[in-house]
Amino acid sequence: MKVKLENILEGMELQSEENNAYLNLETGEIVYVSREALLMAEDGEEYEHLPDWQQDEVQVAYDIVENFDKYDSLPTSFDIHEYDMMERFCYSLSDHQKQDILLQAIRGKGAFRRFKDNVTRLGIVEQWYDYRDLCYKEIAKEFCQNNNIDYVE
Repeated sequence: MKVKLENILEGMELQSEENNAYLNLETGEIVYVSREALLMAEDGEEYEHLPDWQQDEVQVAYDIVENFDKYDSLPTSFDIHEYDMMERFCYSLSDHQKQDILLQAIRGKGAFRRFKDNVTRLGIVEQWYDYRDLCYKEIAKEFCQNNNIDYVE
């Protein structure tokens, strides 16, 4: 079985503090579960009283908890380090004035907002997103290689 790299990328981008994405190693499917559903499954809580859509999610969470070796958690924001990515992007710029503006923007509180505002103002939004997408793709490939997962691009 080969997993589509684009599915892994989508799963990585859809993760948040409230929702986790997992790769089902048997089917190649990416599944999403909330932290709440995982906690319910870990605690063995009953879920028949929940709406159908939530019951489905908790069933997946139960499967993850009971068959953890059948799932791999996709890279999260803690694995991705977008701040480092922004900093590397700054240094990749050949225009030293733009580089200096962006390096200044990412210092201190509010760095992400200032960075995004400045890449827009400097007209390099597309360049930033191309760079970011390439970094995400490398992280996804590394995830697959480290977990012996065959993938197709």
